[in-house]
Amino acid sequence: MSPPNIIQAAIAILHQDGRFLMQLRDDIPTIVYPNQWACFGGHMDPGEDPEAAFYREVEEEIGYIAPEAHFFRDYHDPGVIRYVYTCPLVVELSSLVLKEGWDMGLFTPAEIRAGLCHSPRDQKSRTIAVPHQALLLDFINAD
Repeated sequence: MSPPNIIQAAIAILHQDGRFLMQLRDDIPTIVYPNQWACFGGHMDPGEDPEAAFYREVEEEIGYIAPEAHFFRDYHDPGVIRYVYTCPLVVELSSLVLKEGWDMGLFTPAEIRAGLCHSPRDQKSRTIAVPHQALLLDFINAD
């Protein structure tokens, strides 16, 4: 069990045909990584299992009932532990309902390496949040 002042989060690496689904976070200064691309996922509820949080967050944020989750690894940074799970995206992007964030898109490893992804909704390129880019690159390089 982690100390009470440590945030625990479940992070989803959702992949389809060699591309990775990310959300463009809202441009609200009080949230973490505003106006940047990040993986779906979020804070775990007290006592919640990381895998259960993965399924809950994905369903809450995009209405996706994930068929399976595979634990990738956890990341321990000052103040936060990220439990990262991977899962195939087996539906069309158009069937997902974005319930959190400004936009979403599927991006190639080259775009993730560059750290800049284009928003289909507002037609601008935005950076990827550094921790999310790092964990995606770890996954890409491990494959």
